[in-house]
Amino acid sequence: RCMRGCPHGAYFSSNSSTLHVARASGNMTLRPHSAVQSVIYDKESGKATGVRVIDAETKESHEFFAKIIFLNASAIATASILLNSTSERFPNGMGNDSGELGHNIMDHHFQIGARGRYEGFEDQYYYGRRPNGIYVPRFRNLNAATKRDYLRGFGYQGGGGRSGWNRGQGQEGIGADLKNKLTKPGPWGMTLHAFGECLPYHQNYMQLSKTEKDQFGMPIIEIDAIFRKNEDKMRIDMENDAVEMLTKAGFKDVNPFNNKDSYAVGLGIHEMGTARMGRDPKTSVLNGNNQIHAVPNVFVTDGAFMTSAGCQNPSITYMAMTARAVDFAVKELNKQNL
Repeated sequence: RCMRGCPHGAYFSSNSSTLHVARASGNMTLRPHSAVQSVIYDKESGKATGVRVIDAETKESHEFFAKIIFLNASAIATASILLNSTSERFPNGMGNDSGELGHNIMDHHFQIGARGRYEGFEDQYYYGRRPNGIYVPRFRNLNAATKRDYLRGFGYQGGGGRSGWNRGQGQEGIGADLKNKLTKPGPWGMTLHAFGECLPYHQNYMQLSKTEKDQFGMPIIEIDAIFRKNEDKMRIDMENDAVEMLTKAGFKDVNPFNNKDSYAVGLGIHEMGTARMGRDPKTSVLNGNNQIHAVPNVFVTDGAFMTSAGCQNPSITYMAMTARAVDFAVKELNKQNL
């Protein structure tokens, strides 16, 4: 039941860990069916005072107030909330003095690599609820010896296993003989599945529609983002290197794969970069503590703050940065600086 948040708590999810801790504190109010419309800004204090929320069932508008606000709606939704948070001070969206809000959308490109068959270990089988995979860290563009004609690089996720009864979908046979064959595990195989980095292009952006609205009366999000030449060049190595590694490791029938239909921003579901962090308010939205430069009591700690995509799964990085920002916010609140 991994996709439901893992009731065993074997890997992180808010359902199995942090929500329980928050509830036990006695300080959590969980309000479902709520669509955040905008952050409320007070020009006198130069701070945010709360958020406006649309009840998804009744369509009623509510306002909730707080001393500090953390936006963690995901990179696209967080940016849309800030873009919709307009005021006399921020006519183009809260914290958008630099014009970078909504820009620099990044995602990982994937669905490319290779798979092969291995002869041997017929007397062995994997075990466990969810046998985990392997990871090959980035090895391109680390030094002169690994330099390529593109920037940054990629890593591999993957794993091995024995094919099961579902191989019968393409297997000849009928009746009891076929069924008996399918009760025995098939040969061992392994897949190397590449995840590549996308550079932060200012041209990859999102904006709010000036004419179309959703069911809650909020502007529809419009996205214009594509992978570009640097990613195109990278994918050649992403495929060829996987074939080379599996072949040298002794695998048979090694075949590359490249699902070109999945080569699009958003399908990797690792969106980031829409409210980038930086030292200069002229070129970024957030400072080094994840605060909006011009609104210090609003923190953004989801993928929106990222300035580089890397090639790794990013969620643990978001969690670490969130913990860091929360620690900072609590200390500043206790000093009455927020």
